[in-house]
Amino acid sequence: MPGVWSVVYPVIIEEDERGGYVVVCPAFEGCYTQGDTVEEALANIREAIELCLEELRAEGREAPPPRRVLVGSVAV
Repeated sequence: MPGVWSVVYPVIIEEDERGGYVVVCPAFEGCYTQGDTVEEALANIREAIELCLEELRAEGREAPPPRRVLVGSVAV
């Protein structure tokens, strides 16, 4: 669609110990979901982010900018 901009929000995907995947979007407090596959989890978080954006618009607030997300490891 010409003239339509999209924002890319980083997400964190983690395997759930009970199966499937949990995915979180750090830009939105409490924005997380799950899915049986990575693809399903990503589709679900896209929908959750869209709902967060709709809620912000309804409240007259601006969408947060994407956060820089770093992933690291710690040896213990």
